[in-house]
Amino acid sequence: MSILQLAKHARDMNLKNPPVGLYRAIMRELPRVITLYDLEVPVPAARVAVREMFRKHDGVKDTAVREMLVEKGYMELEETLLQWKQKAQIMRLFEGYVQYDQGHLKTKPKDGDFLAEFYKS
Repeated sequence: MSILQLAKHARDMNLKNPPVGLYRAIMRELPRVITLYDLEVPVPAARVAVREMFRKHDGVKDTAVREMLVEKGYMELEETLLQWKQKAQIMRLFEGYVQYDQGHLKTKPKDGDFLAEFYKS
């Protein structure tokens, strides 16, 4: 099988709570993703970022929207595992990283460090 088809597999399992299944699948694959993309993000920090992404949508009550979000999540995980994304696309998901000119990734300066960054440039 050349593609993983995670969303189809998850649909066939008939989980009682599909978002929890997606969350567990992402947490299980997170160390592998960090290794595949050679990310400079520690696993605990990546887990916190994923948890915050899930909490951002915890107020959604409409079942059709929830199903759509879960399907989209599985598709994103599958594309990530198949390495169809670039490192910059993955790093943008983590809080504190932004993409600057010519694709270089840097951490966002902290609020108090604005002048220090200004004086460096």
